[in-house]
Amino acid sequence: MERKNHDQNPNFIFGIHPVFEALKSDKDVEKVFIQKGISPAIFKELRELLGRKETPFQFVPPEKLNRLTSKTHQGVIAFVTDIKFQDIEQLLPLIFEKGKVPLLLVLDRITDVRNFGAICRTAECCGVDAVIVPSRGAAQINSDAIKTSAGALHKIAVCRSQNLKTTLAFLRESGVSIIACTEKTEAIYTTLDFTAPTAIIMGSEDEGISGEYLKLSNARAKIPLLGEIGSLNVSVACGVILYEAVRQRLHTTV
Repeated sequence: MERKNHDQNPNFIFGIHPVFEALKSDKDVEKVFIQKGISPAIFKELRELLGRKETPFQFVPPEKLNRLTSKTHQGVIAFVTDIKFQDIEQLLPLIFEKGKVPLLLVLDRITDVRNFGAICRTAECCGVDAVIVPSRGAAQINSDAIKTSAGALHKIAVCRSQNLKTTLAFLRESGVSIIACTEKTEAIYTTLDFTAPTAIIMGSEDEGISGEYLKLSNARAKIPLLGEIGSLNVSVACGVILYEAVRQRLHTTV
């Protein structure tokens, strides 16, 4: 079988010096793959740079790196993105200061790039103030995601969280109501109040929202399913919930 050539992929860079330079620059690096067994001296310097920007990294076997590029990668590949990540702890006070009622979207383990892009497109159309994603276990924000979002990823704030549990606790302490979209409730989504400062959590299609995040939610919302298929595509479910929030908020301003 012929190996697919990814060498021209603009979403990653490889080689020790180029990766070091990217981490030292103002580029936003999503994550870094490091070959297992890399030189301790190289890893020490790399770890310092990764820690400075809180950039996620993962040790991988050389075969994984070789599948990404046939060129000399020197045991390091960094995935970059065209968007600028923001910090929700700095952004949320600014939203309040503008007199806005925050509407936030938290994505727990949404890994499909096209689903992520479609969700961000809907979120931007609904006036969502920020999309919050975990630093690990999230879709890569690459050219496919940006294309599927119809450019929304260049317009909406994306905040990367090192610890979603800590982020959700911060939101609650800041007066934001956490609403989890899950089938593990009897409350239909239209019965909940989305007019207050709100963060909506959406989970992966196969596993849903993590139990620890469900425990931190103020309320749970269920979308009724009347057919035989047991679930909606997550981007569709997200659209249903967000437009209920839009409907309620428009109604209160009329």
